[in-house]
Amino acid sequence: MQIICRQTDLMNSINIVSKAVPVKSTMPILTCISITATPVGIRLTATDTELGIETMLIGSVTEPGTIALDAKIFQDIVRKLPDGDVTLTTDSNYQAVITCEKSKFDIAGRPTDEFPALPEVVKDSEIRISQFTMREMIRQTIFSIAASDNNKLMTGEFLEVTGNRMRLISLDGHRISIRKILLDEDYGNFSAVIPGKTLSELSKILSAELKDEMHISFSKKYVSFEFDGTLMTSRLIEGEYYKVDQMLSNDYETKLVVNRRQLMDSIDRAQLLIRENEKKPVILNIKDDSMNIRAMTSLGSLNEDIEVEKSGVDILIGFNPRLLMDAIRVIDNEELNIYLFNPKAPCFIRDDEDSYLYLILPVNFNASDY
Repeated sequence: MQIICRQTDLMNSINIVSKAVPVKSTMPILTCISITATPVGIRLTATDTELGIETMLIGSVTEPGTIALDAKIFQDIVRKLPDGDVTLTTDSNYQAVITCEKSKFDIAGRPTDEFPALPEVVKDSEIRISQFTMREMIRQTIFSIAASDNNKLMTGEFLEVTGNRMRLISLDGHRISIRKILLDEDYGNFSAVIPGKTLSELSKILSAELKDEMHISFSKKYVSFEFDGTLMTSRLIEGEYYKVDQMLSNDYETKLVVNRRQLMDSIDRAQLLIRENEKKPVILNIKDDSMNIRAMTSLGSLNEDIEVEKSGVDILIGFNPRLLMDAIRVIDNEELNIYLFNPKAPCFIRDDEDSYLYLILPVNFNASDY
């Protein structure tokens, strides 16, 4: 096999597929990137058997062939090459020679016979969406998935399509994040639970241009994402997702309108005194048109006020500051609408257009200490 391509193009393709390479594996072939050169083009592929990515590399094929190269050493070598034309040549013993200007590397490869093929997704359902929009939806929800595998469903996100509406939902037992958009047409009704790892890696390679589109296809067990010559395929998480709508409410006793930046900065200052192992809350004391923010820990205390527009009753309520910050940080609105019922009930942050909703559970605290 012999191919020629630009160093920047090769590096970009390696960076894309390497997101599917497992850190450790009992199957050595999975720690490799498969390279297939045909008259049609050059394809790079990587998989951990749950997530697979293949992308087309811009370049010329002098001699067709295949080889699997250790992903880490291949990536490291290409990263250090000068910005020029790279020639990759292999022989019948799967020895690879990588040359670029005056640099030359000889490394051992493997045959691709044992390299797993990506599953073919029989398209039961398919939608078309802007890459930028999908990337933003992931950014605004991914932080709410569970870090532990104790509950598999919570490690994924629920993607639901109802006609021309799409929702992406995540939860971890302490909060719920929901992002909603309108699609360009009616795609029917379907849903799936996509692994959080898949969506996290996907968001890193999606375009930031609103005009760049992608296709998302679903079968019973798999989802695939196609865009810009790249195909990402992932196994879905099986099981029935939580009845999230039953956890939501429009009832409230107190509504706040607050400047997002002021609230975020204030909570950020409170976090300076709160150690994770102490599990100390940030206390919001809301009276009239003022919100008093307090934190009291072994390191010291904070007490400050910010202006709010309040309707309803006064309330004293505590939150894990990290949970509040995670939601506030990803909202783009200048002002936040916050809805509260009582000190034991969830807080809701949502906009008038209903394009996003964040539910955050409060924490118990001794009011006399504050």
